[in-house]
Amino acid sequence: MDDLDRRIINNLQGGFPVSERPFLDAAQTLRIGERDLISRIEDLLETGVLSRFGPMYHAERLGGGLTLAALAAPPERFDEVTALVNAHAEVAHNYERDHELNMWFVLATERPDDIDRVLAEISSETGLVVHDMRKLEEFFVGLRFEA
Repeated sequence: MDDLDRRIINNLQGGFPVSERPFLDAAQTLRIGERDLISRIEDLLETGVLSRFGPMYHAERLGGGLTLAALAAPPERFDEVTALVNAHAEVAHNYERDHELNMWFVLATERPDDIDRVLAEISSETGLVVHDMRKLEEFFVGLRFEA
C-alpha cells in the first residue's frame, strides 16, 4: 500500500459523495482520475487490504430490521458454521470472539419480522442456539481506521 492508497482509505471513510458520478467527485477531491480511483479500490479489495467497500445503511430507518446475534460454534465446526451463517445475505458482519459465544454477527433485514425467520433458519441449519441481542438504546460511535 502506498501513500495514495492510504489517502484513499483515510478520505473515503468519512463520507462518499452522493451524486450522479460519485467516483468522479471523490477522485477530484483526491486529485486523481476517476478510473484510477476505481482501479485502486478494486486492487485494495482483491489483495485483501479492504474486506468491503460500500455504504452502511441504517436498516431500521429504512423500515427494516437490525439485530446483533451470537452463537457458540464448536471449534472443530467453526469454519462450517461461519459458511452457513455468512450464506445469508442478511448477515452484515460476522466476527470470531474469544468467548463462550465465539461467533457474533449483525443481521439486517428488509422487514423487522424477517429477523426471527433468519435467526430460526441459522439455528436450524447449524443445529446451534442463536442468541438474539436486540438493542435497547442506540449510541453513535464514529469509528475510523487510519491507514
